[in-house]
Amino acid sequence: MHLPARRRPEFEQARTYEYPTHLRAAIDDLPAAPGVYVFHGQEGDLPLYIGKSINLRQRVLSHLRNVDEARLLRQTLRISHIRTAGEMGALLLEASLIKQQQPLLNQKLRRNRQLCSLRMVDGKPEVVYSKDLNFATEPQLYGLFASRHAAQESLRSLADQHKLCYGALGLEKLPPGRACFRAMLKQCAGVCCGDESPEAHRTRLFTSLDGLRVACWPYPGAIGLVERHETLVQIHVIRNWCYLGSVSDVTQAPALDRVATAFDADGYKVLCKPLLTGKAEMVLL
Repeated sequence: MHLPARRRPEFEQARTYEYPTHLRAAIDDLPAAPGVYVFHGQEGDLPLYIGKSINLRQRVLSHLRNVDEARLLRQTLRISHIRTAGEMGALLLEASLIKQQQPLLNQKLRRNRQLCSLRMVDGKPEVVYSKDLNFATEPQLYGLFASRHAAQESLRSLADQHKLCYGALGLEKLPPGRACFRAMLKQCAGVCCGDESPEAHRTRLFTSLDGLRVACWPYPGAIGLVERHETLVQIHVIRNWCYLGSVSDVTQAPALDRVATAFDADGYKVLCKPLLTGKAEMVLL
């Protein structure tokens, strides 16, 4: 009979769960309202974990009852929280705090990504970087990617879906006058061998890219995004898709208005739909 390999002691320990009675006091102060919560370990250390919810009390309770989070719960000595007036405020504040405080267990949002996008140059898409261009104001950008490889893979996927030519897209080099291998398999419509006109290929390329278009910041300056929850009102100050902070009174908002140092993909993903569809309450600053 096959016997499983002995687990390392620290792995066995991580699987051991005990209800964290030492954190009961932290639960008493948690409201059933939107906001951000922080799991803290030793004083002076980086936070262990930062999360958000539209119901802080319910979400933190779910952590405390989760057997799979035994390691986090054993290391946590206290839990703090910050109220927000809505889900957007919680999402924006969470992303901002994770970037600032670098919590140990928020691996995804902690990563400092060098954002890439695709831009048409001389009829071909090329990879461009946020360190070189302001993605908030640069027109005709397509997609937000964490790496050059991810941008090229997305372009390759579009080519496969729409029978675009790898050679015409700059994804592979073709000998002059020769069809690409995918054309012989009928996976490319044949712009490389004259079966399709360059104009038709370009039209299908732009159509396929349209769903990835990055929206330019549509306002001349900063705006205040207003959220309300019961008696709490917050105005989230936004410029160029970047979250700059929140205030309770519109007269305080100009003090936060500044030009952000870089394009914020997390802010863009949270804000793009509500702002462009007109579903969010906002004021021009």
